[in-house]
Amino acid sequence: MQDLSSLVKKRRTTKAFDPKRKIAADKIEHIKTLLQFAPSSTNSQPWHFVLAQTEAGKATIAKATEQFAFNTAKIMNASHVLVLCTKQQMDEDHLHQVLNQEQADGRFAGEEAKQNQHNGRSFFVNMHRYELKDAQHWMEKQVYLALGTLLLGASALDIDACPIEGFDATVLNRELGLRDKGFTASVVVALGYRSEEDFNAALPKSRLPQAQIFSQI
Repeated sequence: MQDLSSLVKKRRTTKAFDPKRKIAADKIEHIKTLLQFAPSSTNSQPWHFVLAQTEAGKATIAKATEQFAFNTAKIMNASHVLVLCTKQQMDEDHLHQVLNQEQADGRFAGEEAKQNQHNGRSFFVNMHRYELKDAQHWMEKQVYLALGTLLLGASALDIDACPIEGFDATVLNRELGLRDKGFTASVVVALGYRSEEDFNAALPKSRLPQAQIFSQI
């Protein structure tokens, strides 16, 4: 088992995928579990994930890269592609779905504990809805927590990945029918195995030094 620091050091953003190499089904199940159990503020889980594992599915997602042609091949040559989507609003139905799932999973000793959980989560949701007026931005932050979990997990599974923000969200929302389902596309992640043409694989990783990015008090 590799330690986490070695995993973050070894992973690279893959610039070119080998279209002949496919991710095994059991590893895809691991990826799905990583996203299912990703952390989110107050366990709000304001997300949905679209997994493309066919050529037709990848082609549908690639339609959103007409203005970002440098990303088209990444999507089409990847083994699998994920679209990480954010809820358009944190409605009461969703809050109760999460609460009922927590109850089904045995998280509450009684009705009082269940109500306290609901009250606490609703407090933060309503704070972002009404006082801070940044609910959409707050929910998207949770989706990016899931993205971080996905990228680190992919590295642990020896799967190469490329997070992609260069796409037309309007096109992708339309092609996947996301707005009708109450979601919007936030980020796309291509998954697979890098090809020999991936120039980034041979480059050293570069980050600002710890002395610059940390303050100790």
